[in-house]
Amino acid sequence: SSETFWATTGMFPQEFVIGFPKCVKISKVAIQCYLVRTLRIERSVSKDPVGFEQCIEKDLEHTEGQLQMEEFPLPEFQATYLRFIIKSAFDHFVSVHRVMAEGT
Repeated sequence: SSETFWATTGMFPQEFVIGFPKCVKISKVAIQCYLVRTLRIERSVSKDPVGFEQCIEKDLEHTEGQLQMEEFPLPEFQATYLRFIIKSAFDHFVSVHRVMAEGT
């Protein structure tokens, strides 16, 4: 729902994990967030959310008063779990409004 979002508690790093019912092929991940400075995305192909490996780490641009919209193309990428780690921010609190994963 575009009416809801996840907000941090004010200290960093902060993280959340998204799980899929089985290992899937992902071609692109997109995120809409606010005031995120550094974002890392990790993946796990395990049955449980363990053994994560880093895939992407990026410094996002500050967009005052607007959502940040970032897309990450991921060729030949498989995952059962994605872990999003917000390493730093432009303010004490940030929010994540939407995460989208495309693939099969």
